[in-house]
Amino acid sequence: MKHQLDFEKPILELLRKLDELEKHPQSQAMGEEIAVMKTKIAEMRRQIFASLGAWDRVKIARHPKRPFMLDYVALAFSDFSELHGDRLYADDHAVVGGLARLDDHKVVVIGTQKGRDTKENIRRNFGSALPEGYRKALRLMQLAEKFGLPVISLVDTPGAFPGIGAEERHIAEAIAVNLREMMLLDTPMIAAVIGEGGSGSALGIGVADRVLIWENAYYSVISPEGCAAILWKERSAAAKAAEALKISAKDLLALGLVDEIVPESAGGAHNNPAETASMLKAALLRNLEDLKKLSSPDRLKLRYDKFRAYGRFTEKIETAAMPAALASLAASLAPPAAAAKAGAPSSPPSILAFPPGNSAASSPALQL
Repeated sequence: MKHQLDFEKPILELLRKLDELEKHPQSQAMGEEIAVMKTKIAEMRRQIFASLGAWDRVKIARHPKRPFMLDYVALAFSDFSELHGDRLYADDHAVVGGLARLDDHKVVVIGTQKGRDTKENIRRNFGSALPEGYRKALRLMQLAEKFGLPVISLVDTPGAFPGIGAEERHIAEAIAVNLREMMLLDTPMIAAVIGEGGSGSALGIGVADRVLIWENAYYSVISPEGCAAILWKERSAAAKAAEALKISAKDLLALGLVDEIVPESAGGAHNNPAETASMLKAALLRNLEDLKKLSSPDRLKLRYDKFRAYGRFTEKIETAAMPAALASLAASLAPPAAAAKAGAPSSPPSILAFPPGNSAASSPALQL
């Protein structure tokens, strides 16, 4: 089978045997054997996918048959009307957005779109947004705020495009502006990581009141291959890097970086896109109803507090060790003895000096 993953081989072998049984001339008389085989396949699939590591889930998130943003729009939304352009430079086809309905709710849906083949991937820039893509997304979000429409972001991108043209048009500034403005938009916002959640490209449309993630998606500041190249000096250490980065859905939920894990159909979303889309729709509707119950000030405060709480620090400098460290730094900042004897002007007070009445011992431990 094309696009099979290495850990799927035992399942595919059983599926091949099942297909042979079903095509057998006496298949009707083999009903019991076929039922046993189907049960065995379902149990094997459950066991394999329950024990997958982070790198295996990255492979599923990148599966070429996995549903993309526009697939979910077609399956979970209705009356989608795409809007184009950033009104400043151009229309980025890697970022798609427009008006739609989610059951009875009128919404603005935005997301990153990949291609199915080489031609479409080139048009969509492999799902890597350009500066005009982020500016288009922000324009649509501000339009949603103006008309009181919730914003739903579907994230599936390996990262922002790092080309010369993108830098010349200030891609970092475009992402930064989005981060600021999304924190302040006065409308309910939900972001869902449906595949790859790569770096600032994902966060550029991912600041929201609720952040959902697919069971087999990942969300990371850097790709496992990029991390491996930096820390282990070889891309072959990507599996090790994926585990160290804690980028799987379960790890992200435990760290408080996402709010909910959306389950996928058995064997991954690519095995049953329609069923997975129905799970997405149910999760979006449930969270949207909850957000609409909140007042605007409460919702904005919860959004702000949510992202301010990101990051956990465990290392400490004990107070007992501080005086020696400060003394060493002060000594290194002091003027040479010869210059002091010659009447050279004294150096300005060290910024590490404690105010009168305070001491290192009386100060709380520093958090790193």
